Amino acid sequence: MSAGNAYRGARIFDGQDWHDDCALLVSGGRVQGIRAGAEVPADHEIVALAGGLLVPGFVDLQVNGGGGVLLNDAPTLEGIRTICKAHAPFGTTALLPTLITDTPEVTSAAIEAGRAAAEAGIPGFLGLHLEGPHLSLSRSGAHAPALIRPMEDRDQAALIAAADALPVLLTTVSPETVASARISVLAAAGVKVSLGHSDASFAVAAAAQAAGATLVTHLFNAMSPLAHRDPGLVGAALDSGAAYAGLIADGVHVDRHAIAIALRAKKPPGRIFLVTDAMATTGTNLAGFTLNGRRVRRQDGRLTLEDGTLAGSDLDMISAVRFVHCEMGLDLGEALRMASLYPARAIGRGNDLGHLEEGASASMAHVSDELAIRAVWIEGNPVFGAVA
Repeated sequence: MSAGNAYRGARIFDGQDWHDDCALLVSGGRVQGIRAGAEVPADHEIVALAGGLLVPGFVDLQVNGGGGVLLNDAPTLEGIRTICKAHAPFGTTALLPTLITDTPEVTSAAIEAGRAAAEAGIPGFLGLHLEGPHLSLSRSGAHAPALIRPMEDRDQAALIAAADALPVLLTTVSPETVASARISVLAAAGVKVSLGHSDASFAVAAAAQAAGATLVTHLFNAMSPLAHRDPGLVGAALDSGAAYAGLIADGVHVDRHAIAIALRAKKPPGRIFLVTDAMATTGTNLAGFTLNGRRVRRQDGRLTLEDGTLAGSDLDMISAVRFVHCEMGLDLGEALRMASLYPARAIGRGNDLGHLEEGASASMAHVSDELAIRAVWIEGNPVFGAVA
């Protein structure tokens, strides 16, 4: 009986360094290490990869839907299963199904579905992202204004209870709507707080970060811009070493020059990471769908409401990696880290996700030299490709 698998034949990226003529050893869903080809243990079964690259699986912290399903319309165990399965062919091995602002009843149903998904061990399910409803009306974007509301004590209690029941709970709030005192309580209870859909000044945003908000949702989009007298939320995100900021790199949501400037300006160790903000269309030929009773149209790589407002993105994670590497010239290793290691670190999971060092989850993707997905594994189990 085999003690594990040895994946060889591809160039291996462990999250920091590249390894040539080596094998990745996997046992029990975990990485055992990387060895020179001649040092593969005799009791390991060889998995031959015909060239290309073996890289860490992608971690997506903002996924509204996929496979024809939108979490808002299917806040169920099966809805979450479908969304996770739809993103695997694009290299995503861990994701946060994301609920766009909705009613309290739909929000509660999504949290219950998240609990069920965690108990069922749905492959790829990482937790939940509740984007709203505690946002700024002036920066609502595609969120239905009628459903946006202030945070009350019962909302705060529900978030804390959900954080206890889920592997990860991320919530996007507007810091001018949700007081820093509430953010502090949420953060102390284990809720990952992200700032977004906000018209906050730099001072208000910085105060929220000092209170415990450690992420920023889709940098540049639906937030106060960097201006010369008030740097706004964009400035607060870039100036904070503690903050991690998600970015939709599709060439539609943010100009490539703005992305390049932001990458140069971001204060470490917090990083800018890639998100898809994907909708139900991912992995389908759907021409559109409905969000909170409003029609969203899919055309020319864009998803928009009838008035032209962007409504999520028509993006998958390997396409985002290709964009920043092929279109912008970003180093491939850094592009891959933006899709894997950095988002994992942003939610405190950098110890086991987003890299292929010893002890990490054997969640990975085999991609061609042209960055097309060939095969995907989650915790050592094949979920896409010829090996599946």
